[in-house]
Amino acid sequence: MSFHSVKIDELFYDTAKRYAVAEHRTISSQISYWALLGKLSLENPELPINFIRDILVAKSLKDVAEPFEFRTE
Repeated sequence: MSFHSVKIDELFYDTAKRYAVAEHRTISSQISYWALLGKLSLENPELPINFIRDILVAKSLKDVAEPFEFRTE
């Protein structure tokens, strides 16, 4: 992974910092997360952003989640 510096607005940085603290991410990770959400939203305009976010959360839990068993009555 390589790192690059980019210039961003100070207000945007401060907002990202607050969200990063609340969501237990680094500021860089928070901005990357927002960028990923935006990219996926643009690529999938038919899907609500909350649905896309939930998919990302589910993917991050795949190693610790237990499979759901449907009842067969």
